[in-house]
Amino acid sequence: MKLATLRTAEGTRAIRVEGERYAELGAPDVGAFLAQEDWRAQAETVTPERPLAGADLAPVVPRPGKILCVGLNYRNHILEMGRELPRYPTLFAKYPEALVGPADPIALPPESDAVDWEAELALVVGATVRRASETEAAAAIAGFSVLNDVTTRDWQYRSPMWLQGKTFEGTTPFGPYLVTPDELPGGTTPELDLSCAVDGEQVQKANTGDLVFDPVELVRYASTILTLRPGDVIATGTPGGVGHARKPPRYLSHGARLVTEISGLGRLENVARDE
Repeated sequence: MKLATLRTAEGTRAIRVEGERYAELGAPDVGAFLAQEDWRAQAETVTPERPLAGADLAPVVPRPGKILCVGLNYRNHILEMGRELPRYPTLFAKYPEALVGPADPIALPPESDAVDWEAELALVVGATVRRASETEAAAAIAGFSVLNDVTTRDWQYRSPMWLQGKTFEGTTPFGPYLVTPDELPGGTTPELDLSCAVDGEQVQKANTGDLVFDPVELVRYASTILTLRPGDVIATGTPGGVGHARKPPRYLSHGARLVTEISGLGRLENVARDE
């Protein structure tokens, strides 16, 4: 099934989507909906009848309790750079203020002239887990979505800690849907084509089957550190093709159109705008 968060005049609403129609789920957003233990059964009882055309979608989980991100996680990209595969995931964080919807503008902060793209598969947690086994970790994955970890590179590299370059407000598109694993090839370790384009030029292309640490392992590993709860998000990392690695580097400018797509999950279309 597909879930999303819809903006309305009265506030946001969690919805189930089928084709070009939707039904409301009685919760303010997908994160709140996943907090109900029987969310799957509840979603199956509704019949999408309202037209989806023209819907204004928010980030699929507008205010996750946690957004964990993973660096250096595509096998071919790591090897082509001449590096060894990592033994453990590289984790950093992002905050909810960074998130925007699948068609919202991306804010270009005036403090940076090095705003870069990073297309990523995002997983959304659907159950509370701590020190999860592999089986428990797989069962805790509610589904997957598309995220672009837009990064201010000059701020990222001001210090060895990446956080300040990763969470500028209004920079990170996330959505359009949460798609449950049963709809995807590979299930909780999906093998999906991922791509990113800037102004019509493809700049990133990979398959999520190339992840060094797959989604199940990331949930297992992260839940060793802290409790994961429904609505928490893990962005699984980006492949090669980012603008910072080009010679000369290439960054987003005012009016640039960023398109991020993953097969089976949907498409983000965002225009960069000076803040």
